[in-house]
Amino acid sequence: MIERGQALAALSADEFDIVVVGGGITGAGVALDAATRGYSVALLERADFASGTSSRSSKLVHGGLRYLQNFDLGLVREALLERRLMVTLAPHLVRPLPLVVPAFEGARPDRLMGVGLNLYDVMSVDRERLRSRRGRRSRAGGEQGDRPQAEEGESWSPERHRVISGEEVAELLPALAARNPTSGYLFYDCQTDDVRLVLTVLGEAERFGAVCANRADVTGLLERDGRTEGVRARDTESGGEFEVRAANVINATGVWADELRPQELHDEVELPRIRPSRGTHITLRQRDLPLAGGAIVPAGEGRSIFALPWLGHALVGTTDNDYEGPLEHVKPSSADVDYLLNAINEFFGSSLGRAQLTGAFAGVRPLISTGDPKKSVDISRKAELYETSSGMITITGGKLTTWRRMAKMTVDRVVERDARDAPCRTQEIPLGQAISVEELPRVEGVPAESYAALAARYGHAAHDVLALAGERGELAQPIVAGLPDLLAEVALAARNEQARSAGDVLLRRTRLGLLAAHELRVEQGDRSGPVARVVDVLAGELGWDPDRAASESDRFAAEARAEGLDGA
Repeated sequence: MIERGQALAALSADEFDIVVVGGGITGAGVALDAATRGYSVALLERADFASGTSSRSSKLVHGGLRYLQNFDLGLVREALLERRLMVTLAPHLVRPLPLVVPAFEGARPDRLMGVGLNLYDVMSVDRERLRSRRGRRSRAGGEQGDRPQAEEGESWSPERHRVISGEEVAELLPALAARNPTSGYLFYDCQTDDVRLVLTVLGEAERFGAVCANRADVTGLLERDGRTEGVRARDTESGGEFEVRAANVINATGVWADELRPQELHDEVELPRIRPSRGTHITLRQRDLPLAGGAIVPAGEGRSIFALPWLGHALVGTTDNDYEGPLEHVKPSSADVDYLLNAINEFFGSSLGRAQLTGAFAGVRPLISTGDPKKSVDISRKAELYETSSGMITITGGKLTTWRRMAKMTVDRVVERDARDAPCRTQEIPLGQAISVEELPRVEGVPAESYAALAARYGHAAHDVLALAGERGELAQPIVAGLPDLLAEVALAARNEQARSAGDVLLRRTRLGLLAAHELRVEQGDRSGPVARVVDVLAGELGWDPDRAASESDRFAAEARAEGLDGA
């Protein structure tokens, strides 16, 4: 990405076809879609890119089995098609993940779940492909436990779900071995690092000419004769105000959507109200909850949660509770953390407590309320698009998996309004460039386990991280001992990704704030721990004076407390 100061200068000086408000996955997707259709695009994010809902998901790119319970087949089908496309466009970022529904004490796997998985299979691929795969596996005998891969010349799609033995269940879920599972269903969805997906989409949008800046708070609309012609904004670092001229304004702020011109939205449109729902997750060490695949875990009252391997840890979530409260820092509630711990302890036969947590986080989803209390909140995972008399277009709702469809729907409206011939192209635009671990050069001082992590996070851009580590030996060191994230990533984040604080680096450019919360605690006057090392690198890259550098560790400590990262 271009340097933030250059981006702000361009935003003030140039005129654009479209200005996008919001730098989460939806806004990033709109910027990419519009830029690839030939529009000039500006994007402004009030805080940091992906700092809202887009950094707090379950990290899954999936159809959503539970939506089948509501017969929301259209949403599931759409998400499954997008899942398949994302593996093709970003194979290093969106990877197949085996998921298991175990059975115990000689019982057969639940038949109702089997019916749902059959439907999942059918909606995942076209019928001709499904028949050909079924025939190939029958002839070959089927390699059990293998991860499905795309054949050359075709995009990835999963094998049909199947029943596996208790031994195979225990291989995929070692944490469950003591309960002696007797069989289970095996099926596949996909997993990602949600923030890295957002940053990659933004990077591709910039490659097509978009100009993006974080910490640029949109405070109002510019208008002429009642129609929008841009936005007023404030640089939250300097306090300076500026204007961005644009023919079209797109509000992609998710759960904050009705904060931008709320009177106009609610007075003119039959606007479904945003009904925030808090989702809480916890993370644990792999040694405490060893997982090679994911598990569907019963959590009482007909609900289930996921237990997933993620970035060398176990990720457990999510809850789904109505939320009323401030949106800036959403803490995991104590009750939610207990709910998740109780569910996995009962399921795995473990006795894990808060002392074993490596992190916790919560986010608020922009679910759409229909106003009918009898209807399930789940139906509101559909995206909603609406336009008001000023011409502002608002897109909200939806889910991480369907970001590209939401962006297409939004830009299609602009294209229709402009009477342009500009079809969507994002189904064919690669997101970054995948690279194998073996292609990366070895750099003195870089731990062996870091190379795979770099390839998965950055793809080909991992070369840039390793070049920094080679130039300055101290940057080859891990941020937190025993974990693969390097200090070189801090420098890269500041130079190329508009990281402006320790929180930007530790919560989003890396995910250490979610995986190593205890190691990142800042004691009064501590200037030697992982946070202090991150601050030292940022200070050099961003030119902080001694006072700013001295206060940054304390700023992160305050942010960590506000976010409830340790789950206390």
